[in-house]
Amino acid sequence: MITEKKISNKQKTLKQSFNFEGIGLHSGITSKVTVYPERDDYGIVFIRKNLSKNNEIRAHWSNVTSTKLCTTISNNSGASVQTIEHLMSALSGMHIDNAKIEVEGPEIPIMDGSAEPFVKLIEKVGVIDQSKDRKYIRVLKEVIVEGEDDFVKIRPHNKFSVEFEIDFPSNVISNQSCHLQMINGNYKEDISKARTFGFIEEVDKLRSLGFALGGSLDNAIVIDKDNILNKEGLRYADEFVRHKILDSIGDLYLAGSPVIGYFEARKSGHKLNNKLLEKLLSKKSNWTYV
Repeated sequence: MITEKKISNKQKTLKQSFNFEGIGLHSGITSKVTVYPERDDYGIVFIRKNLSKNNEIRAHWSNVTSTKLCTTISNNSGASVQTIEHLMSALSGMHIDNAKIEVEGPEIPIMDGSAEPFVKLIEKVGVIDQSKDRKYIRVLKEVIVEGEDDFVKIRPHNKFSVEFEIDFPSNVISNQSCHLQMINGNYKEDISKARTFGFIEEVDKLRSLGFALGGSLDNAIVIDKDNILNKEGLRYADEFVRHKILDSIGDLYLAGSPVIGYFEARKSGHKLNNKLLEKLLSKKSNWTYV
């Protein structure tokens, strides 16, 4: 039996700022990012530092403007930040409630394709409790969003738990499933290291559409038929489905508060994650703050 560690219910922010830079997975453009501590109830806000005005974008599901291969948020003036899901996942997994993120570029750097670099940076500067209590979104009713052969749903549960299943026509991936209850800081070891992945035969098509321009073996698992091209191999036996969980944790943090519920998904992605939040939060009888 696992004994759950007692974690403070106070809001949290960083002890000090940190910065990083790198290439964007899709844009291929190098961006510089600085993440700052912020006051109670500030939330997570992105600032497009290289734009002179109307450059603030709150990290919220209602500001999601694209879910094509990544999650993009924008404001009413058209300022946007692309591929925020891995950084948002790390902030969620490390319990950061309040932070300002200044971005000099159109996209959050992909780093190594996982959330681990962000986790390490957060650990390096440290996390502090703030004066106000955290507000959680507790799911009261089951909500489901279905696609053609994919779905996401969330139902009442006493903890935040995740169950995910994927199925790809590749012997390297095939059918994988993973179920985790997010307690005792297990995000760092069980989720954060899982990298994004793609198939080499899709690269030319994606790049012709303006995606994966910065993709490489340094920031993604690349699959060629039934072979993994990365010499170091996998970090987890089921790294592919764990990365899908990593993405979902980042997308769900766009609720504006941590969610308490049982999240279940099959073959889904950013689009259904965003639709699930919209359906869940648009009806007050589905949820409550605790």
